[in-house]
Amino acid sequence: MAVDLQQKVTASHLTRDAYVYIRQSTIRQVFENTESTKRQYALRDKAAALGWKGDKIIVIDSDLGQSGAQASDREGFRH
Repeated sequence: MAVDLQQKVTASHLTRDAYVYIRQSTIRQVFENTESTKRQYALRDKAAALGWKGDKIIVIDSDLGQSGAQASDREGFRH
């Protein structure tokens, strides 16, 4: 059963920033899993389709190629 997300996103949601966190754990994954990375970046378009304005969509991709073992090493995660 498909959920109509546009009915679940309220005006209150749209006043907040939408964060899209993009990450692959290793540089190898960045180069080999290009389709996954494209799908992650496409979440920005999904947020726009749901009603967020471009300046309210924050894409964080500074952790691409960094292991998730420690959050302290991931600037984007801390952001």
